[in-house]
Amino acid sequence: MGVSSTTGLGQALDFRDECDALHSALGNAPAEAWAEPTQFKGWTFDDVLGHLYFFDNAAEIAARSRDEIQALFRDIFQAGATGVSLIDYSRRWLRGCAGSALLERWRTQYQRLAEIYAAFEPGHRLAWAGPDMSARSFMSARQMETWAHGQAIFDALGIDRVEHDRLRNIAVMGVNTFDWTFKVNRRDVPAVKPYVRLRSPSGALWEWNEPSTAERVEGSAVEFCRVVTQTRNVLDTNLAVTGDIAQQWMAIAQCFAGPPESPPAHGTRFKQGRYNRRGDRKRGRDPRDVASRITTQCRHRRR
Repeated sequence: MGVSSTTGLGQALDFRDECDALHSALGNAPAEAWAEPTQFKGWTFDDVLGHLYFFDNAAEIAARSRDEIQALFRDIFQAGATGVSLIDYSRRWLRGCAGSALLERWRTQYQRLAEIYAAFEPGHRLAWAGPDMSARSFMSARQMETWAHGQAIFDALGIDRVEHDRLRNIAVMGVNTFDWTFKVNRRDVPAVKPYVRLRSPSGALWEWNEPSTAERVEGSAVEFCRVVTQTRNVLDTNLAVTGDIAQQWMAIAQCFAGPPESPPAHGTRFKQGRYNRRGDRKRGRDPRDVASRITTQCRHRRR
């Protein structure tokens, strides 16, 4: 039985819906698109989806066993110390799982994960790579990862994702990681937090921090989320950024954990349109059928 659309931890339902949107886009993707490098570090569609699948599986492990998830991260860190990157680690785990087979295994995984987390109280604590996280934060983070990594796929396909107000979970993460952004980049945390005023996909107004004309970030919630997830350089958006602190923040904003990452260079992340539904029709291909031609089988062990 799947998660009800009206009951359970709200962030778990938002996560599931975000995954459904990406699954739909990938289900219509031309077969040849899966092996092409995207604008995100040259990752392919298989790399992006394998990364999401691996960590959705890890999130299920975290839900059932603190010992198991800590053992998994110890293994990841030990592998990293020998030069094995995270993407290579997940590729090994996948054991050749790719294409449409990977897509369907991921869907089974994220649906099960959403159902598990929907049953948790928002404040339920779970172990992860760093400090323990609440179930609410866990699901917001998984939604953020799906949305952010999915951007490279939507860009490559040349289609605009239909955004929803569930994006607020990611905007909240962006606002709440103001201090973290400066700390991870080894900079002093400013005493003043900029006023953030965003227009949601539905047209609602979202605001954080004390109103200010001196330090503020204003504009589209979608563009704000693209900046804090580092899928766009702030110069490639229409955000109005006022004040030295706000400008510093938006130039290095990072709402995700890990070492400091540099935002994409100005002009390097954009909607490409290499593959799109209209183009498929012009060439006589039905986009509903092309994904079914990928027959690669999955041969990995489940943890």
